[in-house]
Amino acid sequence: MLDKLIALDKQLFLFLNGIHYSFLDGVMLQFSGLWMWMPLFVFLLWILIKDYKKDIIWIFLFVILLITITDKTSVYAFKNVFHRLRPCHEPALAPMIHLLKDCGGQYGFVSSHAINSFAISLFIITIFRTYRSVIIIFMIVYASLASYSRIYIGVHYPGDVICGGIIGALIGYIIGRFFIHFESKYSFYKLKKH
Repeated sequence: MLDKLIALDKQLFLFLNGIHYSFLDGVMLQFSGLWMWMPLFVFLLWILIKDYKKDIIWIFLFVILLITITDKTSVYAFKNVFHRLRPCHEPALAPMIHLLKDCGGQYGFVSSHAINSFAISLFIITIFRTYRSVIIIFMIVYASLASYSRIYIGVHYPGDVICGGIIGALIGYIIGRFFIHFESKYSFYKLKKH
């Protein structure tokens, strides 16, 4: 069963990575980085400061905690345990890959980009008080494009991205709920209704 899933994951990777257009190459490289998303993060910061005022410090501390947990989880609980090579490190696949950047570390399961972007997204969605529907759309689009770009540029299998996204979303939601509980007890301001 596992062998079939791995074979299917490789086929899906080759199919998705094979759908590329020269005008999208630069865009997908940007989606894979942070600079492309800076306007979104600045907008979120503005809303967070408006909603949370002095409690913004707690949000930064929780985000640091969140990224630390997801980074350590992706490396120590998955990459260093499963030792699944990135597709660009697979000798049999390398000639067939549309690779747009340096391959990166040897192992790819789970995608750190996916786990981090979905964790941040679910954390933000969980704690936001205003503009809920707009924030949900923006954060899901952000996490999905940042994650898909990893397949497009040739450094992750779809399974790396999907599993990373699921784990990240779960961690982000849990830390978000913990933040809401923490803030309701220790905040400078009363928690507004969502």
